[in-house]
Amino acid sequence: MSDSVKSQVSEEEWQTRVDLAACYRAVAMYGWDDLIFTHISARVPGPKHHFLINPYGMMFDEVTASSLVKVDLHGNKVMDSEYDINPAGFTIHSAVHEARDDAKCVMHLHTTEGVAVSVLEDGLQAYSQQSLFPLASLSYHSYEGVALNPDEKARLVRDLGDTQFMILRNHGLLTCAGTIADAFLFMFIMQRACEIQLKAQATGQKLIPIHSAILQGIKAQAAQVTKQAGGSLAWPGIKRRVERRFLGFDA
Repeated sequence: MSDSVKSQVSEEEWQTRVDLAACYRAVAMYGWDDLIFTHISARVPGPKHHFLINPYGMMFDEVTASSLVKVDLHGNKVMDSEYDINPAGFTIHSAVHEARDDAKCVMHLHTTEGVAVSVLEDGLQAYSQQSLFPLASLSYHSYEGVALNPDEKARLVRDLGDTQFMILRNHGLLTCAGTIADAFLFMFIMQRACEIQLKAQATGQKLIPIHSAILQGIKAQAAQVTKQAGGSLAWPGIKRRVERRFLGFDA
């Protein structure tokens, strides 16, 4: 199957498929997956507004470059595939891809720590250096039930604005970026910030927040902070780790 898919797509699309499959496996490697649920999507290089998303029913550590499903913004498969896609995943990801041309990759996860922070009234707090990166470009979206209502797309896009980190209340985390590498790094940082916050809060002791002047300084430099996050530097090592853990994802 991989040879037939590889022969039908451009070199650029195949590389995107390889990186996206590696991203799914990396999520599984870090234990952030939720069985067959949650999604990572990537825009297919080229003039057509197509994107790749996981085959519904396949575990994240099973996703390969050739098994990814290519769809348009209406959810129609634009390349033959034996797999379907998750309608809820399509609603969220198509909304972001359609509205944000800079969002070449969109990650949405249901990590335990991410969902836990999403239900806290005050959400993510400036308790760690890690938290400063998402707080520099963070938005929230209120829970409206399972994301099957097309009308929710406009509200999600409105709430997202031009941010790159989003906490979906009672639901989970979302990041978007110009590359798969950066979207993964953003998720890693936000997830780690959530983990640190919950561990600190669990002590029951008085917490020391980062000074508001430092936080405001970071917010004023949000574009520089996110652009310099260095996803491309960490990504090759992440892929090597995935390759050692799961033999093969580029087929």
